[in-house]
Amino acid sequence: MNTQTIQLTGIIPIIPTPFTADDKIDLTASRRLIEFAIAAGAGAVCLPAYASEFYKLDADERLGVVAAAIDQARGRVAVIAQVNYVSATHAVEAARAAQGAGASAINVAVPRMFAVGERDLRRYFGRLFDAVELPFVVQDFNPGGPTMSPGFIAELHRAHPNFRYAKLEEAMLGDKVLAILDQTHGEVGVIEGWGGLYMLELIPLGISAVMPGLAVSDLLNRVWNLTRAGNREEAFEIFQGVMPQIFHSLQNMEFYHQAEKLLLQDRGLLERATVRDLRIELEERDVEYIHFLNRRVLALLERLAMPRDPVAAAILPIAAE
Repeated sequence: MNTQTIQLTGIIPIIPTPFTADDKIDLTASRRLIEFAIAAGAGAVCLPAYASEFYKLDADERLGVVAAAIDQARGRVAVIAQVNYVSATHAVEAARAAQGAGASAINVAVPRMFAVGERDLRRYFGRLFDAVELPFVVQDFNPGGPTMSPGFIAELHRAHPNFRYAKLEEAMLGDKVLAILDQTHGEVGVIEGWGGLYMLELIPLGISAVMPGLAVSDLLNRVWNLTRAGNREEAFEIFQGVMPQIFHSLQNMEFYHQAEKLLLQDRGLLERATVRDLRIELEERDVEYIHFLNRRVLALLERLAMPRDPVAAAILPIAAE
């Protein structure tokens, strides 16, 4: 796979981090999730991101899940390694390690622990982009706060052409998508995050990809393909069936981990829905409502003649860790 010319398009799910009952990473389960992503038609996969509980993993664990994903994918799907560190030194080290392991691209979130200006972000990203030759995705997740401007994105790309994609997670994004594409002459693609809530609006405007959760990625892949083919009404019928689960899960990131893993469990794709502490301990009523929404997703899969677990019947080369 030529990582220098890789095009990220379609549905690119975030792979959650499975844990054993004693809070250890379950790499065998993680490999199975990679197989599901491939079966779901993913354009690439990304980990360990916010939806992977990256902030609960140490440096060795982060590289471990990336290396296992690359090994399991065997070139069938691009693996984007996420390297979220406030320290530029640590981000560079992690990016170099991911490149050495065979990652196809690097995703890095804008450090938002404290407010910093574009001058300082430019220096931070410059160190990272200059250290690794792979294509970069920059994720700007800052609910309710300022995000990268189209002008800053264009300037950063001119200085560092391997900055290829901006992942944005904000409402009312249409004008910004068009401005980024215009000011970068289409050389920086826009990836929509936040579960894909706005994908039906943004696909016709030219976004490159969507980065949602894994558990509904096969359904969203069908929505993507139908919308790109001009079948927006049919796409909407599927999208409205999965929207309640996506919207409900995103009310809180820690709540999201619980809902995502419970849906993967209800689909037979994950044995345990363990979320590593610090976590939200859900009330019984919360769990019951999540399962209620999950049953709606399962019914939608059945109506569309799509399998709950497209991996189950296959003979999989999943190595035990």
